[in-house]
Amino acid sequence: MKIKDVLSALERFAPLPLQESWDNAGLQVGLTETEVSGALLCLDVNERIVDEAIAKGCNLIVSHHPLLFRGLKTISDLTDVQRTVMKAIENHLCVVSMHTNLDNAKGGVNFKIAEKLGLKDVNFFASKCVNGIEAGSGVVGMLEQPMAADDFVLLVKKAFAVECAMCNELLRRPVQRIAICGGAGDFLLDEAIACGADAFITGEMHYHQYFGYEQRIQICVIGHYQSEQFTSEIFRDIIGEACPEVRTVIAETVTNPILYL
Repeated sequence: MKIKDVLSALERFAPLPLQESWDNAGLQVGLTETEVSGALLCLDVNERIVDEAIAKGCNLIVSHHPLLFRGLKTISDLTDVQRTVMKAIENHLCVVSMHTNLDNAKGGVNFKIAEKLGLKDVNFFASKCVNGIEAGSGVVGMLEQPMAADDFVLLVKKAFAVECAMCNELLRRPVQRIAICGGAGDFLLDEAIACGADAFITGEMHYHQYFGYEQRIQICVIGHYQSEQFTSEIFRDIIGEACPEVRTVIAETVTNPILYL
C-alpha cells in the first residue's frame, strides 16, 4: 500500500474543495509513491511528533492542523516549522493534513464532538453545498434528555477531560439542543441561536463575543486543542476501512502549547 492510496482515502472522505480559502490542507511534505510503513495520527505536527513517528516506524504523519499554512522562503533551523520540515525530509517522512475540509465534512470533526457527548439527530446547522457535496462549519444535535445548564457544563468537562470551561451566565432553563463548532467557532454563535440551540460548544472565542447573550444561549468554551483532540480517531477509522493493511498509531505526544496553571 502506497502513501498516495491513504491520501486518496482521506480526500474521498473530506475532499479538498471543502477547505476554506485561507487553508492549506492536503500534502505538506514528502513523496506519495512510497510504501506505507505506518501512519502516525495527530492534531499538530512539530519536531516531537516527527521523533515519535520515527521511533514507531511510521513514515506517514496524518495531522488535523497543517504543518504549512504559508509558503516558506527559507528552510533552515530558525523556526520550529522549518526544523520540522527538515527533519521530516531527512528521515523520508510524508506529512498530510486534513484541516477545514475535515471540519466541514459529513462525519468530520464536529460530528466526532457530538458523538463524544452522546448527541442524537446530528446534522449541519450552517450548511452549504460545495461541488454538489453537503458540507458545513457547525453541527447541531440533541441530548437524550434535557438537563440543567450546570450539569451540562459538567458533562462537557468530563467528556473532554478539561480542567475548566469558559462560560457565560448559566441559563436558568434546561438545555437539550446543542450546537457545536470545534476549534475557533465564535463566528457561528448567532447562527447557533438562529437554529434554536440551547447551548453552543466551541474551542475558543473572543472576549467581546461573550457579551449580550445572557439567558439566550449557554456558551461553553473548552479550548482549541481539547475540542479537536479526538480527530485522530476519525483518521484511524477512515484508514482502517479503506486501507486495512496500513498500521495506524494515534500519537501519544501532547502538542497543546497552552498550560493551565
